[in-house]
Amino acid sequence: MLSVAELLAGDGPLAQSLSGFAPRLQQQQMAAAVEQALTAKSVLVAEAGTGTGKTFAYLVPSLLSGKKVLISTGTKNLQDQFFYKDLPVVQKALDIPVSVALLKGRANYLCPHRLRLAQQESQPLNKQALNKLRMVMEWAGRTRTGDRAEMTGIAEDDSIWPRVTSSAENCLGTECPQLQECHLIQARRAAQAADVVVINHHLLFADMALREQGFGELLPLADAVIIDEAHHLTETAAAFFGTSLSGNQLLELCRDSENEFYTAVNEGHDLPRATETLSKAVRDLRLAMGEAQRKGSWAELAGDKSLQTAADQVQAGLAALQGLLKPMAERSKGLENCLRRCKELADRFAQLTTTAGEGFIHWFEAHRRTFTLHLTPLDISEYFQSQMGAMQGAWIFTSATLSVNGSFDHFINQLGLQHAQTCSWESPFDYRNQALLYLPKGLPEPNQQQFTAAVLERAIPVLQASGGRAFLLFTSHRALREAASALAALPYPILVQGEAPRDMLLEQFRSLGNAVLLGTSSFWEGVDVRGEALSVVIIDKLPFASPGDPVLQARLEAIRRQGRNPFMSHQLPSAVIALKQGAGRLIRDSTDTGVLMICDPRLRSKPYGRIFLASLPPMPVTDAEQAVRAFFKRSTRPDVTEPEDEIPCH
Repeated sequence: MLSVAELLAGDGPLAQSLSGFAPRLQQQQMAAAVEQALTAKSVLVAEAGTGTGKTFAYLVPSLLSGKKVLISTGTKNLQDQFFYKDLPVVQKALDIPVSVALLKGRANYLCPHRLRLAQQESQPLNKQALNKLRMVMEWAGRTRTGDRAEMTGIAEDDSIWPRVTSSAENCLGTECPQLQECHLIQARRAAQAADVVVINHHLLFADMALREQGFGELLPLADAVIIDEAHHLTETAAAFFGTSLSGNQLLELCRDSENEFYTAVNEGHDLPRATETLSKAVRDLRLAMGEAQRKGSWAELAGDKSLQTAADQVQAGLAALQGLLKPMAERSKGLENCLRRCKELADRFAQLTTTAGEGFIHWFEAHRRTFTLHLTPLDISEYFQSQMGAMQGAWIFTSATLSVNGSFDHFINQLGLQHAQTCSWESPFDYRNQALLYLPKGLPEPNQQQFTAAVLERAIPVLQASGGRAFLLFTSHRALREAASALAALPYPILVQGEAPRDMLLEQFRSLGNAVLLGTSSFWEGVDVRGEALSVVIIDKLPFASPGDPVLQARLEAIRRQGRNPFMSHQLPSAVIALKQGAGRLIRDSTDTGVLMICDPRLRSKPYGRIFLASLPPMPVTDAEQAVRAFFKRSTRPDVTEPEDEIPCH
C-alpha cells in the first residue's frame, strides 16, 4: 500500500486524476504528520503556508485511516466548498469506500412545522415577505436536504428564515407532528452513520456547550477531530461557552406564542394583548440604549434609571406571558414549548441584567433594531480542555496563520494545548521572485487626521503602475468611505464593500480584470483571487483590535492583573495573525506575482514592527516607489532584505 506521501507525489493517484495537480514536499510532510497524529491519537498544531494544499494534506490520511473523523471548517461557505468540491475529488482519486456526510447547525435546515406555522400567521406579511415565503414553499416541495444554502435567491440574513427554520428553543423535538419530514434529523442520522462528517466551528462548539450543560449532544462521537481555519477558534468558543440573549429571541417568543394560541385555543384576547405588551417593552429597552449602534460594558447601562425601568418592564412582560401560557400549555405541544421557552428566557434575562459573576465579561450590543446581552468567559482554555478530554482521540488544528514570529504560544495558551506537537511548513510559492513588499517612507502616524489622505496619495502611483488590479484593505469603515470618495476619479472600476454582497463583488472583480476593490475586515481573509486580476494588496494600518471593544478591554485588564503585559501577550499576536491573513490575499498560485504595500510607519519606527515583518512570507522589501514601478515593468529587481526562514517542527 502506498504511503500518504506517495499518494500525493507526482506519479500518485491524485496527480494522475487531477489536471494541474503539482506535488509539494510541504503537503507530503504535513500529510505524514497528520497520519501520525491520527494513529497515535495525539494533538497536532499544524501551520501550513498559502499554497501548501493543507486540505488534501489532512483529507488523504483521514480517508485512509479507517476512523470516524469530524472535519470542522471556519464558515458554512468553506464547509460547502469542502464537501461538494474537495472531498469528492480525493474520494474518486483514492477509490476507497468511505461514507461521508455534511452536517450544519439547526437553523440551516428548513423546518416543515415552522413553515406551516408561517403560512398560518395571524399577522399578515408584507408583499415582499409574502413573495419570499412563496419561494420557500415552492422550494420545500422539491428539496431533498432542506439545506437553505440551496436557496440562493434569498439572502442569508433575510428575516423570512427565522420563521421557517427552528432553534433549540422552539423545536418540538420528538413531539413534533411533522417529525418524519424533519430535514435536521435526516442530516444527523446520516452523520451518525458516516465515516467522515464535515461540520463547521459553530456547530462544533454548540455541541460542546450542550455537553457542558449536560443536555446531550448534537454530533456523533468520533476517533478524530480536524479543525481547519483554527485561528478563529478562540473567538467562536467564547461565544458558545458563555450566555447570551437577543431582543429578537424575545420577539420570536411573542410571535410563536400568538400563532400557537390562535391555532390551538383562539378564545379571548388576553394572550395577544400580553405578547403585544412584551413586544413593546423589548423595543423600548432597545430605545433606552440610545440611538447609536454600539457595544459596551453592561456597567455603562447598569446605573441608567430609564434603562432599568425598561428592563423591569420586559421582566414583567415575561412573567405575565408565562402566567397566561401555564393553563394553556396542555392544549398543544406548541404552547407547552412556548411556556418552557418563556421560563428559560425570563431566567436568562434576569441573569443578564444583574451583576455578572467573577471570570465573565458582561457586555451588550445595540444593533439597528434590536440588542444582544452577553456573559462571555474571560478564559476558555479550561472549558475547551474539559471537552477535549470528553471527546478522546486525535485532535488536529491547522491554518495558514497560527504562529507569531516562529512561536505558537499565543494560540496554544488560548486553548490550553501545552502538550501539542507543533509544526510549520513555509509556503511553496517563490515569494522572493513572485512578490515585493513595499513600505513607503514619510507617512504620518496612523492616529493623525491626515493619515488616510496620505495613504491614498502614495497608493495612487502604485495603482497606476499596476493598472488597477488591487485590493485596498482598511481597518475602519471611516477610512473605507474616505477612500471610496477620493479614488472615484481613477480610470479603473472602483468596487466598494457594502455596495453589493461579497461574492458578487469578487465575481465582478475577477471578470473586470483591472478593478480596485475597497474592503474592511470581511475581505482580509477567506478571499481567493488567482491570476493577474489581483496584483496589488494595499493595507492601511496594522490591524490592532479596537481598544473600545468591551471584551478586549476586560481580557487586557485580566492579563494585567496576572502581572503580564497585555500588549505583548494578546494585542500584538492577534494583530500579527490578522496581518498575515490580509497579506495572504496576494499570492494564491505558483504563477501569481504582485506587490504588498503596508502603509503603517510603525513597522519601521516601533520595536514590535520587526515581529510583524518576521511573520510575513520571505519576500524582497523596498521603500522606493521606483522599485514598485520596476517590479511591474519586470526590467529590474529591487535590492532585497530577506526575512527569516520557516519554523521547524518540534
